[in-house]
Amino acid sequence: MAVMGLGLGGAMAGSEPFHQEQLIFPLQPQHVHSSSIVECPDGSLLCAWFHGSGERTSPDVVIQGARLKDGRSTWSAVFPMADTPQLPDCNPVLFVGPARELWLFWIAVPAERWEDSILRFRTAREYVGAGPPQWDWQDILLLEPGDRFALEMAEKFRELRPALPGLDDPRGRLLGEVMARLQADAWDKSKRQRGWMTRCHVTVLPGGRILLPLYSDGFLAGLMAISDDQGKTWRASGPIIGPALNQPSVVRKKDGTLLAYLREEAFDLGDDRQLTHRILLSQSFDDGESWSLAVPTELPNPNSSLEVLALRDGRWVMAYNDSEEDRHTLALAMSDDEGRSWTEPRRLEDQPGGQFHYPSIIQTRDGRIQVTYTFQPGAKTGRSIKHVSLDPDWIKAANLGR
Repeated sequence: MAVMGLGLGGAMAGSEPFHQEQLIFPLQPQHVHSSSIVECPDGSLLCAWFHGSGERTSPDVVIQGARLKDGRSTWSAVFPMADTPQLPDCNPVLFVGPARELWLFWIAVPAERWEDSILRFRTAREYVGAGPPQWDWQDILLLEPGDRFALEMAEKFRELRPALPGLDDPRGRLLGEVMARLQADAWDKSKRQRGWMTRCHVTVLPGGRILLPLYSDGFLAGLMAISDDQGKTWRASGPIIGPALNQPSVVRKKDGTLLAYLREEAFDLGDDRQLTHRILLSQSFDDGESWSLAVPTELPNPNSSLEVLALRDGRWVMAYNDSEEDRHTLALAMSDDEGRSWTEPRRLEDQPGGQFHYPSIIQTRDGRIQVTYTFQPGAKTGRSIKHVSLDPDWIKAANLGR
């Protein structure tokens, strides 16, 4: 596993802030995607992703993982993390809880339909060392959003409708039909209980509340799984509704306001597949219980996942595809004012014909930012998961030469 970009690290101390990148495993032909990274109590890094011959239609898809031990320069051999027999397993999310227990959330996908996804989790108290964690519990996380889900969806749709094309526009008529179907489905107890999927990191609030961001392709909406007892029980927040959204990433302002930045999910509107080509934003003023109507920001989005992270010094970092069209660029931007403005993005990747997407981002105890993402430099080159470690100031460094 060759380490790339070492010239931007310690070898050039005093010139540009630290930046180092490497593939977790060599390029290979299988589909690998949707990584999640976490720091373990011993300072090592643990990363998980899904691997197989496809996504929801391939029952051989499993969750895999690897470790980077503290002080080492290369990742361990790949090992298994989870496998639901005869079903594809996708979208792992790793989380070290307040009790220092490791959680793995992910979805199993029956009937080859995202809308039927089963939300699963497993936990481990012994997870430091070589190989996979020693799992001691696993279960299904079943949520009942309740009639509140349907009522708030209807309310938000009424608020949203004036901003959409009118009924004299073919796109407007189609949107009206979609919204009517979703409102009817929201009253179906079976449909609203299933299909909630993971993607972005868990958020722990100062009072101990745990928020697991979830989304549904069936409802083009998001919500939070909330636990106030360190994960013993979970319940659903109110929905996050907007112009076709999913995969919320949550960040907390100093005044307690929660912001959820969301991918805009495309569906066929004719000539223009997306409504705004922008990252969407929703807010919560009650610790994640309820969420405002999601509205477009000025940040571009090509129907792709993103993550936002609050650094310990108060600055925020966003990892996203800074394009309206495709995923061949992947960038980091920084905010010094809690999301009111963002710096010009600094790109981690920029290769036409490539696919660099689904970033997972954390800050480790040494102050550095750790990013993992799907890495596919060309249509026939194979795929891997790339890991980038960098000093936060690298994002704003004056010397942009790579």
